[in-house]
Amino acid sequence: MAGGARICVGQIGAAHGVRGEVRLHSFTADPQAIARYGPLKTHDGRVIEIEQLRAAKDHFVARLKGVEDRDAAQRLAKLKLYVPREQLPEPTEADEFYHADLIGLTALDRTGREIGRVIAIHNFGAGDLIEVRLNDGGRTELIAFNEMSVPSVDVAAGRIVLAAPETGER
Repeated sequence: MAGGARICVGQIGAAHGVRGEVRLHSFTADPQAIARYGPLKTHDGRVIEIEQLRAAKDHFVARLKGVEDRDAAQRLAKLKLYVPREQLPEPTEADEFYHADLIGLTALDRTGREIGRVIAIHNFGAGDLIEVRLNDGGRTELIAFNEMSVPSVDVAAGRIVLAAPETGER
């Protein structure tokens, strides 16, 4: 894993009420854990601290330090919230990964031949896709991140094995 990796643990939604509260969407395995990670950072380095958190229907309502009115809350809408990768617990399941841990891994075909490098993980609503920059000219391919297309992931060794058609395997 690259140093300085950060994980998106949530996103601020719309203002809630007139006293500066916001809707908060948590992306953590335990949704309430977002409040236990301490100060969160935005993409531009702003620090966001959760003072209070309460559950709502499909999100949380949060009071953030220094946010006192609806206008201030509205200015934060759509901000993603991050923590350093080192601050998160290690995955406990063999098939559980943080996206930040996958980026930069060497991609191999089933024969062990290096075919590229993982440059991003995407999810457009139908499951995770790994974006791999292929060694043959630098083009990229999106590959479904499932056991069939990616039969092996070894974060410690810095590699994944791809069996997708784009790698030349049938």
